[in-house]
Amino acid sequence: MANIDFIEGIGLLAAALTTYSFLPQVYKTWYTKDVSAFSLTTFTFFFIGIVCWLIYGIYKESLSMILANAITMVSSLIILILILKYRKP
Repeated sequence: MANIDFIEGIGLLAAALTTYSFLPQVYKTWYTKDVSAFSLTTFTFFFIGIVCWLIYGIYKESLSMILANAITMVSSLIILILILKYRKP
């Protein structure tokens, strides 16, 4: 197992808190199919930003950045797909 120093431990805590706080939104959107509050453009930029953070985390070999951004990338991809599927023309 990787040696986790204090700063990476803080990163893991931050990753857990921010990722966990995003999951209820995915759950609610999945079950209600209500995407009216989402901007497709803004959410697309958000998704691209998360992908960039994931690449950066991989490059820096930061476990906290990799875990948080991989989970958030999948979660935001789900919401992005739901926006495309359920938005009103």
